[in-house]
Amino acid sequence: MLETPAHLIEAVYKAMRDGKNGYAPSPGIKEALEAIRAEAVRKGIESLQDVFVTSGVSESVDVCLAALVNPGENVLTPSPDYPLYSAVLAKLGIDLNTYDLNEDDAWQPDLIDVHRKINSRTRAIVLINPNNPTGSVCSRELLEQVAELARRNNLVVFADEIYDKLILDASESRAGDEPENARHISMASVAPDLPVVTFGGLSKNYLAPGWRIGWGIVSGEAAAVKPYIEGIHRLLRSRLCANHPEQYAIKPALEGPQDHLPRVLKKLRARRDLTVKWCNSTPRVSCVAPRGAFYAYPRLDIPEGDDVFVKELLLKKHVLVVHGSGFGQKPGTKHFRIVFLPDEQTLTKAYRSIAEFTRERYQ
Repeated sequence: MLETPAHLIEAVYKAMRDGKNGYAPSPGIKEALEAIRAEAVRKGIESLQDVFVTSGVSESVDVCLAALVNPGENVLTPSPDYPLYSAVLAKLGIDLNTYDLNEDDAWQPDLIDVHRKINSRTRAIVLINPNNPTGSVCSRELLEQVAELARRNNLVVFADEIYDKLILDASESRAGDEPENARHISMASVAPDLPVVTFGGLSKNYLAPGWRIGWGIVSGEAAAVKPYIEGIHRLLRSRLCANHPEQYAIKPALEGPQDHLPRVLKKLRARRDLTVKWCNSTPRVSCVAPRGAFYAYPRLDIPEGDDVFVKELLLKKHVLVVHGSGFGQKPGTKHFRIVFLPDEQTLTKAYRSIAEFTRERYQ
């Protein structure tokens, strides 16, 4: 089991005992904002203009999209992607404008498709890195190319980096000793001139999803982002604040012991390897190895929809996965998402059941 680090729990408990149970400042408490700024500097983010704390990254996304986009405009979102973005855009009355991730290129954004999808009403591009549901991690070269497209077309970049410390190919050597392709590279660090909103939080890296603590980091040229930041803060004030006592875990999380991360990565790496080996040795299933987060997005070679596959698998074998059509995929392809957080014994049992199901149903 992956448990929330004890020093974070103690920090929140102390805050509650110390009476930090009223409303906080709408952008977040001072010590949390300072810690997030320092973390941004460590990530190589220059031209830092603003930080704010929200009720999970979900609220950051909601607020930042609402402050930017008007009806008739659009935002480029990846396909496949985490459905939060399409849900928020639908709520705002914004039509979807999806760009493909290229399965044949380790699920990197298809830059030709990105360029093709940009039009005069496009305001921003979303980059989920590491990606949910594929587990892909963007290379520096790819980030630089996306930045150039954004630069030429005056786009804001939304960099969802909630899994930035969960890089599965990273070694256990000291930070900075790994080759570059084994480390996460922040989008804002390669494009200090661009308006970038970087999303982060406690839920994934620090194993505290139920605390609902996320944040946004706005960088770019001050004059360009100032009006946008003012709009974001109008919306932040309208909802009062994020959870107050939990904000006291942000500083100890970012600046305190990181002992849990090597242990978590070791477990996730083993479960990733087990998952990929199973996928690529099982008939009708194949998978690009994920490099970050804790998801795999196997491809199916079956004569029916992946939604049917998922439903029947649950009914027949009591194994729950998510259909790829719920995240987006190229026409004619079929996938499902695996969350490989359970231990190897549980995963092995589940994979055995899925293999039995595919053999019985599609032989």
